[in-house]
Amino acid sequence: MGNRSHGRSVFGTVGFVMALLITVQMTAGSKSGGGSNTTFLHTASAAQDSAGSAAIERLPTYFPNTEQLGPSEMRITALGTGLPTPITRAQKSTAWMVELGNGDVFLFDLGTGSMENLFGLRPDFSKIDKVFLNHFGNLDAFIIGSWLSGRYTPLRIYGGSGETPELGTKAAVEALMKALAWDIRGRTGLLPDDGGRVIAHEFDYKVEDQVIYEDNGVTITSWPAIHSLDGSVSYRLEWNGLSFVFGGDTRPNKWFIEYAKGADFAIHECFPTPEGLAAFNDWDSLKDATFVSSYIHTPPEGFGKVMSAIRPRMAVAFHTVLLPDIRQGMLEGIRKTYDGPLTIADDLMVWNVTKSAITMREAVIPDRVTPPSTTQGYQDAKRSGIAKMSKYIMDGVWEGFSPPPLPEE
Repeated sequence: MGNRSHGRSVFGTVGFVMALLITVQMTAGSKSGGGSNTTFLHTASAAQDSAGSAAIERLPTYFPNTEQLGPSEMRITALGTGLPTPITRAQKSTAWMVELGNGDVFLFDLGTGSMENLFGLRPDFSKIDKVFLNHFGNLDAFIIGSWLSGRYTPLRIYGGSGETPELGTKAAVEALMKALAWDIRGRTGLLPDDGGRVIAHEFDYKVEDQVIYEDNGVTITSWPAIHSLDGSVSYRLEWNGLSFVFGGDTRPNKWFIEYAKGADFAIHECFPTPEGLAAFNDWDSLKDATFVSSYIHTPPEGFGKVMSAIRPRMAVAFHTVLLPDIRQGMLEGIRKTYDGPLTIADDLMVWNVTKSAITMREAVIPDRVTPPSTTQGYQDAKRSGIAKMSKYIMDGVWEGFSPPPLPEE
């Protein structure tokens, strides 16, 4: 009774996914366009009916923590597909999670509200200690929340430099840690010491196709993006013959066209049309709407041209508002310039990617969850002792209440 995704029942979710595949995707059996390999997009029920062509049998709906990821499989979850405003129950701001069959987990951006969806999945937070930023966003809730819920190693934030040092990732992380100093100091010792640390891995945003992460068979490269100011970047993750590309906020650019080519799974923003954006925001100026949607973001026809140029196995549009009229305008615009496999992403969509198939479903999460169980490593991690308050504050304890004695360890 409690398993609902933003109020959707299990059956409603399955119907939503099936309808979306039928009316929007129309891609089952589509060739990638980039080579002779044919890729199929399955609903999970289709995967059950044709297990020979699908990678693994799957339930029609993804129930978190109920199935094991295959050793050669990639799972991608949309934690947030919307804009910074409005944040709604149905759509949070940008965030994506990539899980690999080798046990590694990576986050790409972590926008406002996306922590709600991440916690609903109840992941093993001891594995989630790497975040790759297109441009600096909202990390405070994740730093504290993941530390409370199982992360006991330093959080590593990867992101580009800025045009000047104060606009880079390192400066932003340092400023955020100063803002969180009181909260972190008060929790350190009761929680694992290292979980309260954040390490910034800043790299030169101008360097093309540079390796910024390489470990455990995973290589992540970056290149410049075009969005508002210098410093935004896009990423490509390569592992076990599979590739995931995250464009982040950007207008169409030559670097994405060159370095995202032939990806298995390519995510690129797709803003509403200028007319749709102006109507949505109640703007009088079509000039402003055109600048925002087409000069620092990417409109639907631009998205389609980008995907026609790189020919991924699956093209994924995000960073928009999925109201029916806006979504329809996006789809019509995209299909003017691109005829390949397509998903207009919504929050909590889940894709399982192998070399032979891509299976798309939607996750179902309860409205209320308990924190995930912590690992033995978290329980055994070094703790320096509970923080102390001053005598001045402790002298303010009211004698009318006595807490129970602390149990022995």
